[in-house]
Amino acid sequence: MASAMAQEAPAPGVSPRIDAIRKAGELRVGVLQNAPWLIENTTGQGPAWSGPAWLLANEYARLLKVKLTLVPVSHETKVPVLAANQVDMTISPLGETPERLKVVDFVLYSKTSVCMFGRADNAKFAKAESVDALNSPDVTIAYFTGGAEEGWVKERFPKAKLRAVASSGATAPVEEIMARRADAAPINRVPWVGLQRKVKGLAVLPNANNCQDSTEKASPVGLAVDRNQPAYLEWLRAVEVTQQPKLDADEKRVLSEMQ
Repeated sequence: MASAMAQEAPAPGVSPRIDAIRKAGELRVGVLQNAPWLIENTTGQGPAWSGPAWLLANEYARLLKVKLTLVPVSHETKVPVLAANQVDMTISPLGETPERLKVVDFVLYSKTSVCMFGRADNAKFAKAESVDALNSPDVTIAYFTGGAEEGWVKERFPKAKLRAVASSGATAPVEEIMARRADAAPINRVPWVGLQRKVKGLAVLPNANNCQDSTEKASPVGLAVDRNQPAYLEWLRAVEVTQQPKLDADEKRVLSEMQ
């Protein structure tokens, strides 16, 4: 009963946004691919989009009995379109940051985080049982200069030898690891899945669930709506809670299919 009540949309007059969506007969959503949460299907076969964000958007449209209208956005416009009322929500997955919280509200359903990887045959990495163990003068950690993990690496591993390298366009400084110039390097948990399949002989920390449950440099991920819409936001979040198991399962599906 609680689940059903949570999914029941606010009555007319309670949420101006929901009233407008119903009147228009459409839920306008900003879309831009961001794996594993929102994937564009460019094959021409089957649904145009997939992933947890897509499932959640479809559930909102179903409950409101309206159609989904897709509005392509860019990295530069995916937040501004909300204040401009060009979309009702941006479902292109966004990381929650203090800066973004000043202008939008979030419906969170996942997180991004960092893994540390190294060669499985590297004794220094192999003997480390946790990320904490890498914070040692005996360990060299490589990172991309200007990369998203640079500041975190410096704070997280003050005792380790740090090796800054210029970005090669890759998702992580793999060459430093393979050439044994470094013992460990950071990588986001999502591209780690593909890297592991592409480059053999690597190991990861934390190693439980292939690092997908890592809390290192964790940042919540979700969809965004314009601020100051309390009834709309409360309903969106309540529906998300009922859908969380499906969203988690779909994220795992996407990750398992990533190459």
